[in-house]
Order: sequence, then structure tokens, then C-alpha cells
Amino acid sequence: MAGLLCFKAAVFLWFLRGSVGTGARLYTEEDPLVILNSSSLKPAVSNSSSAWLVQFFSSWCGHCIQYSGTWRALAQDVQDWKQAISIAVLDCAQEENFDICKEFGIKFYPSFKYFRAHSPPTERGTAYRGADREIQAVRQLMVNILQNHTKLDWPELCPPLEPHSSAQLLPLLGQRSDHYTAIIIEEPDSYIGREVILDLLQFSGLQVLRALSSDLPLLDTLRITTFPSAYLLLPNGTHTHMHIQKPLRTFFSSSLRTLPGVRRRLQPGSSSSSSQMEALPEKHATEPWRHFDSSSVYAADLESALHYLLRVELATHNTLEGEELKTFKDFVTVVAKLYPGGGAVVKLMETLSDWLLSLPLQRIPYQAVLDLVDNKMRISGVFLGAELRWVGCQGSRAGLRGYPCSLWMLFHVLTVQYDATPTALDNTGLESEAAAVLQVMRRYIRTFFGCEQCGRHFERAAAAGLQHISSSSEQILWLWTQHNAVNRRLAGSLSDDPLFPKAPWPGPALCPACHEEKDGVHVWNQQNVLAFLRKHYGAANISPKYSITPPRHPAPPPQPEPSWPQKEAGSQGGGAKGAEGTKGAKEKEGGHRKEAEEQPEPHAGLQGVRGEGEEVPGPGGGGAGSGAGGDGRGGVWILGVGFNSVDMSLCVVLYVCSCLFIMLLFFFFKVRSRRWKLRYSRLHV
Repeated sequence: MAGLLCFKAAVFLWFLRGSVGTGARLYTEEDPLVILNSSSLKPAVSNSSSAWLVQFFSSWCGHCIQYSGTWRALAQDVQDWKQAISIAVLDCAQEENFDICKEFGIKFYPSFKYFRAHSPPTERGTAYRGADREIQAVRQLMVNILQNHTKLDWPELCPPLEPHSSAQLLPLLGQRSDHYTAIIIEEPDSYIGREVILDLLQFSGLQVLRALSSDLPLLDTLRITTFPSAYLLLPNGTHTHMHIQKPLRTFFSSSLRTLPGVRRRLQPGSSSSSSQMEALPEKHATEPWRHFDSSSVYAADLESALHYLLRVELATHNTLEGEELKTFKDFVTVVAKLYPGGGAVVKLMETLSDWLLSLPLQRIPYQAVLDLVDNKMRISGVFLGAELRWVGCQGSRAGLRGYPCSLWMLFHVLTVQYDATPTALDNTGLESEAAAVLQVMRRYIRTFFGCEQCGRHFERAAAAGLQHISSSSEQILWLWTQHNAVNRRLAGSLSDDPLFPKAPWPGPALCPACHEEKDGVHVWNQQNVLAFLRKHYGAANISPKYSITPPRHPAPPPQPEPSWPQKEAGSQGGGAKGAEGTKGAKEKEGGHRKEAEEQPEPHAGLQGVRGEGEEVPGPGGGGAGSGAGGDGRGGVWILGVGFNSVDMSLCVVLYVCSCLFIMLLFFFFKVRSRRWKLRYSRLHV
């Protein structure tokens, strides 16, 4: 009996431990905050160059669970402030944290304590007991914490937050410098100026100062009449008012981040910071910069995405079979049905789709796909440029933006096109699938996308959210949400382009109606975002500028029409005139043949399909010799077993000969049987 009780107690403790372990995942490493424990709390907050705001919570506390979304949103909202003040959490329900929570005097959950910069090891923090714990109130608390520092313990990387006077600011007018200076003039009780200063903390090329609306000499000189306002001093010594569409923190910060030359600093500890900066001019020296309008989508980016996808990424798979082949067929079908604008790219994808769907084979070599993409059979109107030509997705140096940017763009366009033409996927086998375009994207990224870790992130997001999508408009918004989540996660990382810093998109300058604030916190207007996405990624907004145009191959010469009267005269009379006509026709025919031979050879990607390795039938069911120009110089591989057009011709000849031989045998035995019957019938008589 005692043993049974011990066993039950052990089981209970095991389940209790498991539940606590599950609760510890209330915050994860992917959240923009620091997860502390008993061994890391003191080293983090002691003698730190930044201040800290720590939430002590318990993973079994219902209120802590409900509040976790607010705390996570706060950390996301102020993640650019972390060099001045950091957000952290510590779970007191974890057994290893019992003692540290007791040492720091934590009795209720959640409890909030802030630690000033350069705190001594004996510091146990200052408790925040305010009733308002919403995002705006806590954010303003963080500003107050910073301003309560003295000059001796001021956070090292935190810029000054106090207002500047006209005596300090007016002498700056007309002076040249190596950076912008933005002056935000606001009411004394406003926090916008200080919050914008902290928002721009991780950006270089810009200094943000604040002034108060009570400074009349400054207002008279700058002619400021509304508050808050922004005044910009340019590096060349000129100065001007900044047009801010809405007097909101988001609009001020976004407008300043997008100034030319303002770049996000790489995360501290990055060894390649200087190398990236040195590499920036190298890009322009080796490849011309393509000027573009950020409000447009460029077909060159979409075509470059398909080129890289079909000729580079897919090339890592020597053969396609099973789930890989099905995924590729579905992807090609979606692109063929939804790619906007028609043209050579759509015809290529339609040809590739028809060919794949008509194949009876369960396994095809990649080389066969490449031959069709390169149009080696010279099908009229089929073309995909074999060059990476980024425009809206070009980066400041090689390796930044490019293909990932264009792949996102391609699927944004496809989701919008599916919303505009909901019957486009009918009779494809995909129409009954919920969130069809996103499911195809999910399978493609899982199967073919080269970045394995990126694929895992997307798979987790898709597994958690795609089952809730029930309409085409929800597809558009879900993909946009995930794209912004990726931008937030990668902001400031090595893959972040300093010329095009990752930020929530679209920015206020591109879509002012998409941005609003509620209780001082930025929120998206979903309906306006949806309308913007439909317009931005719609077919009418895709610019053909910079696209690679299909090459113009010389048209085949027309065959000479036979002149029947002359031919008859030549054959009947054999006169000089008939001979001349025949000779002239031969010379003309020879001239055409010579002209055809002198035509320049097509691009290497457009050569006739050779019998190299394992091949499968081309579009048109194997009779692609006519599509290849009909000159018979390059055999088209048929049925996937190594037969070309010459082999098929021999087969036809052998078939005809065998038929004739069988017919001869039939008549031979037929005649012989008749003779036999006649011979024996006479003997009988």
C-alpha cells in the first residue's frame, strides 16, 4: 500500500513538472525580449550599459497568461530601444528560479521591476505598482525611467532626451554636417519626440532633437504653428519643414527612417559590419543601379524569380518523382493559371503545365524540364530570360534581398490574382483545397526552397494558421502578415540591407490610410491594407520596365511555289525556256538553303534537344520535330526511353516492310493453296 502511494505521488509530481515546463513556453526565443533565469538575471542587470524592465511571472497564473500578449506586443513596439532599455521576463514557477524570485522579493504575479543602468550587484530593482499596465502607459514609464538617470549613470548609447532651446538649435541652421538633424517641436506633456528619438536609436546618418512649443523664438524663426511638427536640417546646410501626413509617432519615425543615407546599424557584435559598409559602392561599380518606383511592381523581379527557381533552385534535384513531382506540377499549374499579363512567360508555363500533366511517367529527369524552359524546341512565343535582373528587389550588394524578396513578391501577386479571378483554378484539382495558393507555396518551400531554417519557420506558421483561412481575401492578408513577421524577426540581422532596412510594410508614406493608432499604439486598418494590396499587386500595377524581351529569330524563308505550266513544259518539250525555269528554280532553292544555313545559331538555351542522358517527350506528344524547325538536325527524344525522330522513322520503315512481307506471304500461300486444290480435284475426277 505504501508503495502504491509513493508511485501515485511520483506520477503526480511528474505531471506537475510537465505542466510547469509547458508553461515556461509562454515566451519563446523568437519573441523580441530576453528570457532570464536564476543564473542570468544578476549578470544581465548588474553594471549593465542599459536599463532593464523585467516582468516576474508564473506560468500557471491565469492573469500572466492573458497579459503575455500585451507584454509581447510591448517588446515588439520598443525593440529598437534595447540599447537604452531592455525588456525581459523571468518565470518564477520554474523550480530553478524559486530562490532568485524569493531573493528579489517577488510575492505576487505578475510583478514588474526596473533596474537603472550601471546598477551595483546588490541592486534588487524598483517595483512598478501602477494600475495601468497597457502598452502606452508602460512605454511612457520606460521613457521616465531613462530620464530619471543622472549624467553619471546615463545609459551609454542612449541619446539625450531633454528638450533643446532656441539658443542651442538656431545656430545649427545653415551649417553643413555629415548627417541629417531632425527637430521635433511638441507640447511639454507629449512623449512623441522622446519616443521617436528612441525609435531611431539603431539608425545612423540622423540625429533627432526635440524642442517645446513654448520656445517662441524658435517657433517664429522656423514658422511652426502646429504641434507636433518636424523640421529637417539637411547635410548640405539647407533646412525645410517635413510633411508628416498624420501627427502620429509611427509617421514621424517612418519618414525619418526612409531619408536617403539613413541606414540601420547592424546588431552589436557583428563582425561583418565594416565589410558591409565597404562593399556598398562595389555594387554600383560592377552593376548599374536600376532606378525604380517603390509604388510599382516590376515584371523583371517576377521573371527573375522564375528564372532562379527553374534554372538554379530546381537544378539541385536531378530527377523529380513522387511528392516532389506533384509539388512541382501544382506550382507550375498555379503560375500558369494566375501569372498576370499573358505573354511569353505565361505561354512557357502553360506549355510546361500541359506537358507535365500529359506525362504518363512517375519519374522525370530535371534536364527535360530545363530543355523546355530553355525552349530548345523553339516553340514560337515561349521565352523566359536567363538573367537575374532585380529592380524593386535589388540590394546594396550581392547576397542581399534578390531571390527571397522576389519569391515573396511572386506569391503576393498570385494570391491577389486568385482573389481577382476565383475560377482560375477550376478543373485543376486545386479548386477544392482551402487556401490553394498558400498551400502550394507551403509545399514548394518545404520541398525546394534552399534556406532550410527559413522553410521551417514558414512551415510552423502555415501549420498554425492556414487551416483557419476560408476566403481569397484572407489568403492575401495572411501572407502579408507573415511577410511582416519575417521582416520584424530579421530586422538588424546580417541579412538586413542597410539601404532597405526591414520594417513593417507598407510604410505610412506608401499607404497612409493603412496606419492608425489606438490608445497610443500602432494598429493596422485591415480593410485599407487589403484594398492597398489588391491595387499594389494587381495586374495593372505591374511595370514591364527593365524586363528582358524575347529575342527575334529570323523567320524561315517561304518555300517557292511550284510553277506547274513551266514544269510541264520543261518535262514535255525539254526546250530552253523550260530548262531555264528548272535551273532558276534550283538556284533559288539553293539560295534559300544557303540563306538558312547562314542564319546565326540561336542562344545555347535554344539549341535543338540532343540525345543526352535520360529524356522525356517534349510538348506535343513527341512530334516536336516540327516545332523544332523541321530541319532534322536535332532529334527530339520521345517516350522517355531514348528514341529520337530518326529512330521513329526507322520504326515506321520497318513496320511498313514487315506489313509488305506479311502480305506477300499471305498471297503466296493463298495461290499455292488454290493450286493444291485444283491438282487434287482433277485426280479425283
